[in-house]
Amino acid sequence: MVKTSVLVVGGGPVGLSLAMDLASRGISVTVVETRAAGEPPSVKCNHVSSRSMEIFRRLGVARKLRDTGLPADYPNDCSYRTTATGIELSRILIPCRRDRYTATSGPDTGWPTAEPPHRINQIYMEPVLFAHAASIEGLQILNRTAFEDFRQDDDGIVATVRNLDTGSASPIHADFIVGCDGARSLVRKAIDANLQGTPIIQRVQSTYIHAPTLLGLMDQPAWMTLSLNPRRCGTVVAIDGQENWLIHNHLNREDETFDSVDRDASIRAILGVGPDFEYEILSKEDWVGRRLVADRFRKGRAFICGDAAHLWMPYAGYGMNAGIADATNLAWLLGAYLQGWADIKILDAYEAERLPITEQVSRFAMEMAGKVLSQRRTVPEEIEQPGPEGDAVRKQVGQAAYDLNVQQYCCGGLNFGYFYDQSPIIAYDGAEQPGFTMADFTPSSTPGCRLPFAKLSDGRVVYDALGPGYTLLRYDPDVAVAPLAEAMRANGVPFAVVDVPTSQPFGDHKLILARTDQHVAWRGDAVPDDPAPLVGKLLGQNLTGGPG
Repeated sequence: MVKTSVLVVGGGPVGLSLAMDLASRGISVTVVETRAAGEPPSVKCNHVSSRSMEIFRRLGVARKLRDTGLPADYPNDCSYRTTATGIELSRILIPCRRDRYTATSGPDTGWPTAEPPHRINQIYMEPVLFAHAASIEGLQILNRTAFEDFRQDDDGIVATVRNLDTGSASPIHADFIVGCDGARSLVRKAIDANLQGTPIIQRVQSTYIHAPTLLGLMDQPAWMTLSLNPRRCGTVVAIDGQENWLIHNHLNREDETFDSVDRDASIRAILGVGPDFEYEILSKEDWVGRRLVADRFRKGRAFICGDAAHLWMPYAGYGMNAGIADATNLAWLLGAYLQGWADIKILDAYEAERLPITEQVSRFAMEMAGKVLSQRRTVPEEIEQPGPEGDAVRKQVGQAAYDLNVQQYCCGGLNFGYFYDQSPIIAYDGAEQPGFTMADFTPSSTPGCRLPFAKLSDGRVVYDALGPGYTLLRYDPDVAVAPLAEAMRANGVPFAVVDVPTSQPFGDHKLILARTDQHVAWRGDAVPDDPAPLVGKLLGQNLTGGPG
């Protein structure tokens, strides 16, 4: 019998992120994945958010990801055109990866972070994560292995997995199991969790093609080119920046199905090419846009993350990225318990924190989907007409497309604005967290919010100074913090004190206590005279839940 602390079902970006985070904390973890080692994923996700890149920075893999994907100088812009090879209507400027750390102009710069977003397709991203994960001691990946079921009791879980090459079944014993096994999650079904929401918002006929001559037909290429015309609207995503492209044909009507729409004719209408244009279909990646959130993220020692827990329209790229946020949230909670410095009841915080956020973010995505669908379905017939009348229509449509979509492609709010306001392990102080939109947010030290960005006196980013447990940021070096430090260390909590220059913003309180996942857990101007109740709350000791 294989024994491990945490069994992760699914070796995609979410499962690998969870496994790497756990292993970085010294937790033994085993990942089971049905694909063979090195077998590429489908061509799906194309965007790694800034928050995800911050996580990968902490895990030591951000630079490796930056060094792959599109060519270093390939424009990461979003271009709105009549067709992919037609008249440009507007363009959202996004720095290429060569300039990502240094660019200062355009709507996608000036992020309050050391790790801005990264445009990279999952077929390039996942091998980097896999190689990094496979090199970590205490992290085992079992490829060509399928999860079948599990049983649990107060002492742990026993899962049954099957080797897909030999057909033999074997048990794995673990303290916890986490389903990162996608939309058809077997772990979700095993914990009796049900997806609720809107099962169909839109169907998208998606095709991965090899077209070596397409780049030469584009006068100014982009990472994403969106075609707006009355015949067929669609999206063309540059995969390798050279010859391979992913084309999303956004079906127009509710009665259109994947098979009822001429795929070849639609591709040519979106690209703006004639019958002599040659291309090869590499795969069909058709998908259905949904808004579904599971009614529970946990049952006892079993959890679900990512698409196993929530599915929605991939606007702003927040399917995979929300899953990675799930993973880092759960990793530190599991680590706290398994390392012995927190009560098992601290795990109640996972569902209490993440479920409301996914519900909220999914509604942002659904609202954006409705507006974009409306825009695509009302493209004026005159948009390709030459002369002043056509120019006026193109200007109006281009500006409207820019104003709407800059919110999702330069989405500071979704990256930095979300907060936990219902957590049982955060010490709230009565202050209300500032609201946020998809695009905009207000940095705040209010408990539950993301710790505001700052730099230390040695030039380091404040997030680089956060330890694996709790870190006390001190904006006034004269404030005594020994009682809290002693109480934390008496409980075995990894704890550090970091002085932040008073010149840095958000020193509205002299002390800010941050968790390893960058969220504020408590703030004040002095530590409590008796810090035991605060420490008890932060460690889940005062909760009434448990392993069942």
